[in-house]
Amino acid sequence: MTELANRWRRLAGAGLLALLAAAPAWAQTDIVPPEAATGRGTRDVERATRFMVAAANPLAAEAGREVLRNGGSAVDAAIAVQLVLTLVEPQSSGLGGGAFLVHYDAATKTTTTYDGRETAPAAAKPERFLAANGKPMPFYDAVVGGRSVGVPGTVRLLEFAHRKHGSLPWPRLFEKAIRLADTGFTVSPRLAGLIALDKHLKSDPAARAYFYDAEGRPLAPGVRLKNPELAATLKTLAERGADAFYSGLIAADIVKAVAGHPTNPGDMTEDDLKGYAVKERLPVCGGYRVWTICGMGPPSSGAIAVQQMLGVLETVDLASMGPGSLDAVHWFAEAGRLAFADRALYLADPDFVKVPVKGLLDPRYVRSRARLVDPKRSMQKAEPGNPPYQDTRVYGASEGIENGTSHIAVVDAKGNAVSMTTTIEDGFGARLMVRGFLLNNELTDFGFAPVADGKPVANRVEPGKRPRSSMAPTLVFREDGGLHAVVGSPGGSAIINYVTKTLVAILDWGLDPQVAIDLPNFGSRNGPTELEERTEAEGWKAGLEARNHPVRVLELTSGIQAIVATGNGYIGGADTRREGVAIGD
Repeated sequence: MTELANRWRRLAGAGLLALLAAAPAWAQTDIVPPEAATGRGTRDVERATRFMVAAANPLAAEAGREVLRNGGSAVDAAIAVQLVLTLVEPQSSGLGGGAFLVHYDAATKTTTTYDGRETAPAAAKPERFLAANGKPMPFYDAVVGGRSVGVPGTVRLLEFAHRKHGSLPWPRLFEKAIRLADTGFTVSPRLAGLIALDKHLKSDPAARAYFYDAEGRPLAPGVRLKNPELAATLKTLAERGADAFYSGLIAADIVKAVAGHPTNPGDMTEDDLKGYAVKERLPVCGGYRVWTICGMGPPSSGAIAVQQMLGVLETVDLASMGPGSLDAVHWFAEAGRLAFADRALYLADPDFVKVPVKGLLDPRYVRSRARLVDPKRSMQKAEPGNPPYQDTRVYGASEGIENGTSHIAVVDAKGNAVSMTTTIEDGFGARLMVRGFLLNNELTDFGFAPVADGKPVANRVEPGKRPRSSMAPTLVFREDGGLHAVVGSPGGSAIINYVTKTLVAILDWGLDPQVAIDLPNFGSRNGPTELEERTEAEGWKAGLEARNHPVRVLELTSGIQAIVATGNGYIGGADTRREGVAIGD
């Protein structure tokens, strides 16, 4: 293990990308098959002196850079990136989904978080995802169709953030996306591979007409694809703002698609759309060694779980262990077990459940959890703790994840930053296409069973409620309050481990962001210790099993974006497991 750690240090010192093999991904939704994979080659860390943007697709990243070159703010750039991602990465995010945005204002050194998570319709009931026999529905029986669609939040979030932090006129931010939708873009190997793998996309006539050729074959890589319906939608939003999405013809068409699904209709109404509101929430911040880590609070579980893991890891000297050491992987997995146990019991929409955020992050409580870790033997499964400052009510546990997700990281010329994770939940969402964009299936992030062990589940479906998320858009600050790093990832509940791994690699092991991102993924979600297939992590299996770890080797396809501030500007990286890039000037 020592030689592996030393090799990672040499790679970091040389500023080179970790030489990890690309891996096929059959077990997750938002993954390309091997024949469509773009591959993971050698890539140097990206450097810039003025500003930087990292996004999941080169066309989207370029849209953000164009905005920054024209004097746009970090929020302006994030909006341009999101609009292009709606077109070129439709399986992961878009106008029909939701997002969390963490913003840093360099002038005032303040951090603000914005909750654009989707909401359940007013008619939603806790038993929404129970079958006729009273048991939870099979996942895709719930996903495909209108039943799973939450009221989208992304468009309102983008406008809300622009009004507070935008510099350029709103319509200018749409120009690149409109142009690409009108003139077409080249279908990437990743998008083509995902279309080919999907079993449900053809069921929607609009999606079938767009994603398949006249003979019903999935689009091939390299095909030029235009989306005139999306171009028209974007033009309307550019001219009339978000109100044109939440009322009028677009809203009517969304409701028609949701309610009119032939086998699995939903109950969203135009009033649900008209009533949607973005929530400005307090950031969740905590210390880690000499840094301050800030992120999105509930209904996201991401920041709390990441900071709980870091709080446990802070009790040991990770720097001396080094990347790839068995001790580091053991502690990381045990910290994950503890954090995910608390996450499952306590985390939900804070407008419906009193989430004990202060207690979950209380240093004494976290240290007491750390003392449960045996340095030489895995606990295998952690039980939730009993944090201070909690409500007397106790809720049962349930799980919800998102797979169709993307992340955007931006730092502008003034030092303002955005970390935004954006999603439509499953790959291709509910498989419903309206006016050129896909609708989310975010309501399946709620717990399907409303009661567990005789207690109401915290994350059960309720009218107007926002489902729990794992998204973890993160900002890191130096001791003087200045920005140090912007980090985030897609990947369902594994987002928490992906983000924590990257933070540890940057902060404890001193790796540049590209090397940090491309380290093998690993960790536990309070089940098996998971190791990324076809990477050097496979070599850790025997040693972990000797420490009582149940081990599972599988695809762990993150999509991490990271930007780190230096004395000379910024260095950035994007996950080579996907198509992303970091670029800047």
